[in-house]
Amino acid sequence: MQTYDFGAGRTDPSSFPTEALAEAAQRAIREVGSDLVHYPGPHGHLGLREVMAARESTREGVEVSPDRLALMNGSMQGVTLAAEALMRRPGDIIITEEVTYSGTIRAYSGLGAQLVGIPVDEQGMQMDALAETLGDLQRRGTSPAFIYTLTTYQNPTGSVMPRSRRERLLEIARSHGVIIVEDNCYADVHFEGEQEPSLYAIDDGPDLVYIGSLSKTLGPGVRLGYVMAQAPMLERLLARRFDAGNSVLAASIVAELFRDGFWDHVATTNAILKAKRDAVFAGLGSHPEAFPSFSRPRGGMFVWVRLPDDVDRERLYDLAQARGVMHAMGSGFHINGEDVPYLRLAFGSIQPELIRDGIDLLADCVQEVRATAPAHAEPAIA
Repeated sequence: MQTYDFGAGRTDPSSFPTEALAEAAQRAIREVGSDLVHYPGPHGHLGLREVMAARESTREGVEVSPDRLALMNGSMQGVTLAAEALMRRPGDIIITEEVTYSGTIRAYSGLGAQLVGIPVDEQGMQMDALAETLGDLQRRGTSPAFIYTLTTYQNPTGSVMPRSRRERLLEIARSHGVIIVEDNCYADVHFEGEQEPSLYAIDDGPDLVYIGSLSKTLGPGVRLGYVMAQAPMLERLLARRFDAGNSVLAASIVAELFRDGFWDHVATTNAILKAKRDAVFAGLGSHPEAFPSFSRPRGGMFVWVRLPDDVDRERLYDLAQARGVMHAMGSGFHINGEDVPYLRLAFGSIQPELIRDGIDLLADCVQEVRATAPAHAEPAIA
């Protein structure tokens, strides 16, 4: 049976630079040599920190020092480390978007955090709702551990927070004395239009934690990401690190690979991903009865798709799986697991020639579920 993988948040497999990475590995291993017998330390390999600092400086237009970066085993280590360092006790509140990355939900829930969600629109977290929530908490004598936000190409919605809203986020957080953790792992997966600045590029304060990744531009199997913060915030985070640092071998190889060619690689992968995204748009647009609306992100790897209210999402998931169409249910991204009438389509790893057929088949599944729904079924609440 043919499979159509819209479930996995991975980049295009054909764009992985296998030969270039192999050549970089030969050069890097000879250069690093016997240094591999040493522990890397909490900050990690200087060469890759320099390359990533240059990456940030180029994109954001501000000078970034490699001394402010600490390499992680993927961005999720940074996500988890932030909670371990900034939570005071189990039950502490973490504020985030009402729908957010499922891995973050699992990590923070597993650490005992109480997640408080803020509604999201096409411009990201809604600031009036955030201000109201923080005000309510303050009146109850409660302060959240931090605000976690995906400001750019938010997963799963694909929303991008405009600069004006980012400035208000910084203002609101500062007025309430709340730390912000910005997860910017999709920033370079950008296809068109203006790029919005990261929070630190707007106002580089001591209560900001920034998380970056190479999973979306190179591959999650490489397991390389980083956190960035001012002192003493960075030291506060690293005080909770007990893994003796990440792989010098992996870091040195990627540093050699991207020392001069990072942006050329990004341009290649983004062109491939943009074509896939456009194919998803075209496929969804041809089935308005099955997909009444969907997000139109300018980057990232996901499209957030609205379903008709009378669709049983679990039945749809099971039927689509049986037909070979994999997708992610919206409930997996809701902080309370609510059965929201959405699904997420990831387009990075699917072969481009399969996109239209897969969406056509998914639309057939939607219509079949609707046609066989019990007549007395209650419509779902968005």
